[in-house]
Amino acid sequence: MKISSFSCRNFRNIPEIEIDSFEEMNVICGENAQGKTNLIEGIWLFTGMKSFRGAKDSAFVRFGCEKAELSINFFAEGIENEAQIEIREHRAAVFNNNKLKSPSLMAGRFNAAVFSPNDLGLVRDGPAVRRRFLDIAIGQLYPSYISTLKGYLRAVSQRNSVIKDIKYNSSLSDMLDIFEEEIALNGAKITEIRKKYIKRLNEFLPIVYGGLSSGREALETEYISATEGEELKKALFKSRKNDMFSGTTSVGPHRDDLEFKINGISARSYGSQGQKRSVALAVKLAEAEVINKISGEYPVFLLDDVMSELDPERQNYILNHIKGIQSFITCCDPSNVARLKSGRIIEIKNGRIA
Repeated sequence: MKISSFSCRNFRNIPEIEIDSFEEMNVICGENAQGKTNLIEGIWLFTGMKSFRGAKDSAFVRFGCEKAELSINFFAEGIENEAQIEIREHRAAVFNNNKLKSPSLMAGRFNAAVFSPNDLGLVRDGPAVRRRFLDIAIGQLYPSYISTLKGYLRAVSQRNSVIKDIKYNSSLSDMLDIFEEEIALNGAKITEIRKKYIKRLNEFLPIVYGGLSSGREALETEYISATEGEELKKALFKSRKNDMFSGTTSVGPHRDDLEFKINGISARSYGSQGQKRSVALAVKLAEAEVINKISGEYPVFLLDDVMSELDPERQNYILNHIKGIQSFITCCDPSNVARLKSGRIIEIKNGRIA
């Protein structure tokens, strides 16, 4: 998958940008707050996913403007495609001249993997961040997973409401059975798909991390299930009494986690800042490999502020050893890209191409 052209107008702080050619490696340079991250965020929206920065759609429209417009031309499976996004209060998307019912239907048509400073949370923060990574990564590959997840989370929310009130109304136990049945059904599907995805991820993760660390460190990853070895429906029934006190559902895939270990030691607890960044980056690179294995082609790779806190060897690996993947890297310090052997450097200033 490769982008041939991209444009945006009145998006964030960008008045208008049009770029009609890209290389395999594209470095977007400029000082802080000039629009570098905004540019790759605009590209990311064509995946059909929400902003990787957690922004609402209305925040994309440049101050004082009525709407934002984005357009992209890209090759997928050897076929040239075009898509447009218009943003007012919400997004509307058009793919190959056909208006989509929802921008989320771009999922699977344009694939991208993104790394941003927030992705350090993959290693540093709590389980919710790692579950979100899994859900977004899997959702791009299997759009039906998103509806399964929504159904699961809706049933969990309904169960939470019931267990708060059941002590005052015992007749609600029938409702509890219904919601737990749905949670167990969708939860089993979610856990199975997540474990299969981790198995695929682990085919590439040790190799990628070995390249980043020049073979000095080994990375292991494990999926931790809250109901390991036990049927979810039985676990839900057993947890009812305790859940009535807490008012929440304590078991299920919404409680699961991923664990990363460097040379057998927890990266979250003992890894340095540079190691944590390398783990998060390796996960994203391995994600691209999984997309390639399943779909037959690599996604576009978007890397925001990836160079900071990496030593020269790891910077060189990023710039010159990612092959076959069209990549976009934002960078503040020009010296960080001095090792770039081939590619294009795009300088952004005040929301425009300098």
